[in-house]
Amino acid sequence: MAKSKVTFSKKEKEKRKLQRRKEKEKRREDRKANASKSFEDMIAYTDEYGNIISEPPDPDNKEEINEGDILIGARNKGSENKINPIRNGEVTFYNEGKGYGFIKDLMSKKSIFVHQDSLMNPIKEHDKVTFETAKGPKGPIAIKVTLAE
Repeated sequence: MAKSKVTFSKKEKEKRKLQRRKEKEKRREDRKANASKSFEDMIAYTDEYGNIISEPPDPDNKEEINEGDILIGARNKGSENKINPIRNGEVTFYNEGKGYGFIKDLMSKKSIFVHQDSLMNPIKEHDKVTFETAKGPKGPIAIKVTLAE
């Protein structure tokens, strides 16, 4: 006669599984029994400062807002500072074989990518250059790069 293929550890695992199922079923039944909350109990309101409160705000305290006073956008274009678009920098790295490098902006101390298509004159490392910046796919890029006098 063949022995049973169920080992002691398999039996224990099955018992634990069955016990977890029973506990889960018991929790589910408890939730159903205690689910007497109404929709009104679940509603939350916010006050004028954005804090969550349980009762609705007083409609008499409403503040009227003029639609013309609302500014849409991240920046007020009227107060934009006019900055010289031409920047000075130093070439920190340039690979002539691949045709790209990096310029360190002397004003902001940031490293800006430069491609050979943007060069007006040939450059090499440690050259002082003037350039303009533009937005590239991965960040700022230098354009109209010329050697500084």
